[in-house]
Amino acid sequence: MEIPLLPIDQFQTFLVVTARVAGFMAGIPVIISAQTPKRVKTSLVFVSSLLLFPVMAGSISQVSFSPLPFFLLILSEVLLGLLLGLVARLIFTAVEFGATVIGFQMGFAAANVYDPQSQRQVELISQFQNVFAILIFLAIDGHHIFLRTVVLSYDLLPPGRFDVSGEAIPYLMQLASHMFIIGVQFSAPVLAVLLFSGLILGILARVFPQLNVFLISFALNIGIGFIVIALTLNMVSILVRREFDTLAERFITLLNYLNP
Repeated sequence: MEIPLLPIDQFQTFLVVTARVAGFMAGIPVIISAQTPKRVKTSLVFVSSLLLFPVMAGSISQVSFSPLPFFLLILSEVLLGLLLGLVARLIFTAVEFGATVIGFQMGFAAANVYDPQSQRQVELISQFQNVFAILIFLAIDGHHIFLRTVVLSYDLLPPGRFDVSGEAIPYLMQLASHMFIIGVQFSAPVLAVLLFSGLILGILARVFPQLNVFLISFALNIGIGFIVIALTLNMVSILVRREFDTLAERFITLLNYLNP
């Protein structure tokens, strides 16, 4: 039985599609993470590219397949996917930043756990809030946003038209600054209550000098912190979901800025 050969131009077009899909997939948490086996990552990228190739191949115009231009094209496609993945990563970074501030205020500065996704030590509260954000992301089918954006991206930004000299970099800097605002919003209720608790303990220390406020504050801050976190989980989920709901709009805005 003869197996028909794939034309070289179609194979090269498939590589272009695979490069952009691989960059997009690298930005999806949980699915493409550090603890995911390399075979699973490779298989997922290949299968996704194979399924999306018939849809996206018609949107790809004829490109130069000379070695150097083709290599630069592949590199730009991967970079494009990584930039869009960064937009999603900033949301998780904001959650982790806010939780880190909470952990320091509660006295968990030295309570670190190993995060298999980032392969580093993170705050205990940060790990909890990060897992909570990932569960919300998967519950609202946030990973489907990436797949829809891959198909839409070929209409908004065809291969070979990647340009970072416009408003793309300032827009990413704006999103990065917005990350700190979101982090403060996440941590504000706990910080306010702990600040009020510290004020009361300071007054008690002045009224009752024999009272060991330093030892009492550890248990009190931890208990109050956990209570406020439990009471504000619904608020945190609303804030996180609001950020995820605007993810598709941010993708489209970035793609428009990257189009010269």
